[in-house]
Amino acid sequence: MKIDHSYVGNISAGGILLSEEQRKYYRAQYKKLEDLPGIGEATLAKLKELGYNTVEAISTAHVNELIQEGIGEPTALGIIKAARKAIAIEFVTAADLVEERKDRKKLTLGCKALDELFRGGLETASITEFYGEFGAGKSQICHQLAAAVQLSEEEGGLNGACLYIDTEQVFRPARVLQMAKRLGLTDEEKVLNNIVYAEAYTSEHQMVLLENSDEIIRDRNVKLIIIDSLTAHFRSEYLGREMLAPRQQKLNQHMHKLIRLSRAFNAAAVVTNQVTATPDAYSGYEPKPIGGNIVGHIAHSRTYLRKGRNNIRIAKIVASPFLPESEIPVRITDDGIIGDDEV
Repeated sequence: MKIDHSYVGNISAGGILLSEEQRKYYRAQYKKLEDLPGIGEATLAKLKELGYNTVEAISTAHVNELIQEGIGEPTALGIIKAARKAIAIEFVTAADLVEERKDRKKLTLGCKALDELFRGGLETASITEFYGEFGAGKSQICHQLAAAVQLSEEEGGLNGACLYIDTEQVFRPARVLQMAKRLGLTDEEKVLNNIVYAEAYTSEHQMVLLENSDEIIRDRNVKLIIIDSLTAHFRSEYLGREMLAPRQQKLNQHMHKLIRLSRAFNAAAVVTNQVTATPDAYSGYEPKPIGGNIVGHIAHSRTYLRKGRNNIRIAKIVASPFLPESEIPVRITDDGIIGDDEV
């Protein structure tokens, strides 16, 4: 079959409906950044400075991000369009979409009750947010997920690694090992080597870490990206009403980068979020997650964690396009998070 290349560098905004044969061709043709048309040594160096090290990452870039760094608009559009064809980010039929979504996987939370709440686990290529007060169990869930993602797919895992960005110095390797043991992961060195960790010292550092993570995600087979906590630095650094707009703009940019990486690499993404006290006419106090509508609209599933009596935690699905609003009780034990009826 003769492949029509005429539209690869086309700067028009319109999409192309590719045949399966064309998709296979472009996947084979454009495996590295330097394979994409229009990328010379200077452009390649600029892209890597911006944190774009893979075809998957550049396929979800916004053209303005490249133009602002001095890459010409026609070149930027041509690079992005070619990258999108390489991983088939174009118009598809609904039938193709059904086939494509078969690649989406579910990640167990290492707890039967939580898996039931999420109808089988956390979905890849989407963001799940856990928010709640201090001590509600947000970081405990993150630790357990960092172990669970390493399980085989038959066991509910993704047979992959975890990328863990820690903004509050809460990550403890020993805690992961406790949880991993209950899940049947006994090779402690392997468990820890499958967690790629970074501590973010500022909101800017946090953003840079994520923006430069695509090569690590690809090379280490990362199937879970965790940011714990998403908003801690933004909350402390952007103070006052006059700083609200720039804070929200940065959060918006940060979360869009996260969903792009999640989709490009078919990985699950998890963020934890702090809450603020908001007076309520009926209950007197209503905890609200930080970040407002920006975080609420981009996170696919929002889960509220709250403390109950006798060491119980209540996990409640607050908003999700594909999960019903519901809640379940769980317990935090020495061996990890378990359902209340598993005690």
